[in-house]
Amino acid sequence: MSANGTATLYRMVLPEHTCPFGVRAKQMLEQAGFAVDDRILQSRDEVDAFKAEHGVATTPQIFIDGERIGGSDELERYLEQA
Repeated sequence: MSANGTATLYRMVLPEHTCPFGVRAKQMLEQAGFAVDDRILQSRDEVDAFKAEHGVATTPQIFIDGERIGGSDELERYLEQA
């Protein structure tokens, strides 16, 4: 697949835990040809503030062309339809 532009990925990477769904989302985006703006949330406070700001319950969250796609499952469906 050719380059699709830039996707912004917000994912949790804490000292004691790297979210596997965030890793999976990054891999899917790269395989689909996106340049990934990888935004790492490095503390529980950053994760909680991000979720509150965007009104979401989980991370990762993926944005393509400024539009929120959702988490890794939603990304997978989005890429299947592209």
